[in-house]
Amino acid sequence: MQWNQHYDQRDKHAFLSASKYHWIRYDDEKLLDAFDKHMDAALGTRLHAFAAEAINLGQLLPNNNLTLNLYVNDCIGYRMDVERILFYSINAFGTCDAIWFGPDPKDPTGPFLLRIFDLKNGVTLAKVDQLMVYAAFFCLEYKVRPGEIQYDIRIYQNDEVAYFDTDPEDIAYIMDRIISFDKLIEKAKEV
Repeated sequence: MQWNQHYDQRDKHAFLSASKYHWIRYDDEKLLDAFDKHMDAALGTRLHAFAAEAINLGQLLPNNNLTLNLYVNDCIGYRMDVERILFYSINAFGTCDAIWFGPDPKDPTGPFLLRIFDLKNGVTLAKVDQLMVYAAFFCLEYKVRPGEIQYDIRIYQNDEVAYFDTDPEDIAYIMDRIISFDKLIEKAKEV
């Protein structure tokens, strides 16, 4: 058999793919709704890439209350690193939208400050759990005790900034879960 090569499709995924076959049971409305969500996710990926490039270039956006502009301008103002991988193990890591760690500018002699900001493009309100996991990954990777630092954790979504109080005990709990589950997964790999 002489197979067609389809070089342009390498490493791409079709919306109507075999691996995500559930669409074969959708009606027209459900298919179009799923496609809208798919397109929203693709737009979110592009907006994240644009935001990271603007931040890396130090390119401020118009000072208004649009989600993207608030996020980019704050990240630039706080000199944050973007798209930073936080790694505990091959089983436990993730890419943080924006992060910064250092002396608190408001209290340089006090505890260090960990800032984690997340850009969300969907309308469904995001939860802080993802950012707390990033904080746990940070503490594990850089050997920082969660109770010895301060936190500035924010989600930028729907043209608003949500600020979250962070309890170091919650971060410590997540760290313990990561360590425990990582060991469990490693044991499962041996079988």
